[in-house]
Amino acid sequence: MILSDVITEARKLLQDTSSEASLRRFTDAVLLGFANQTLKRMALIRPDLFSYVGTITCTVDEVLQSAPSDSIRLMEIFRVQGGSAVRETNRQTIDQTYPGWVDATAGPTVNWMRHPRNPNKFFIYPKAPAAQVLIGEYAKAPPDYASGTTVDLLSDAFFTTVVDGTVFLAESIDNEHVTNGRAKMFFDSFTGSLNTNYKSRLFTDLDSGGLDKMDLP
Repeated sequence: MILSDVITEARKLLQDTSSEASLRRFTDAVLLGFANQTLKRMALIRPDLFSYVGTITCTVDEVLQSAPSDSIRLMEIFRVQGGSAVRETNRQTIDQTYPGWVDATAGPTVNWMRHPRNPNKFFIYPKAPAAQVLIGEYAKAPPDYASGTTVDLLSDAFFTTVVDGTVFLAESIDNEHVTNGRAKMFFDSFTGSLNTNYKSRLFTDLDSGGLDKMDLP
């Protein structure tokens, strides 16, 4: 997926396809901005669609660690780079069984724990030794893509969703299309496709896939 293709399809739906640029309602730059905004909205609504597996460099001699700066939400810690797997636990359990864990001697990470209020912070046990790197998965915030740059964080299957979101933003600044419901039509299509895709995981995910199927209709 490249956003110049999104702009081309959006223009068809906006009926803004004049061969003379001066006669168009929207410039390519404006539509590119709307397309990038759409990607960022998608990342907030469905961060799982922007999952990325990469390295997380630990802060030495600390148990509290941070996900990379472009992370929306930490999803999983898999292992120590070049070392063993890391198992998730929770702070309540380790606080009760080993109250002094925060002061234990630094060493390769054995357990990791989510921060209850910050989606980009996490705890590790024991505290990090020098130069420790973890392999983890997190939802990565999409950058501002140039029109010809491949949108590498999102599957091509969501091309029409990005188009719908782009058209919605374009139509939403026009009072006429807000009043006649055209903007809402594209908004409903945009959110509906994201919601439908989420529900489809009921049929595609394993029981251990991380989705609580009791939450789905």
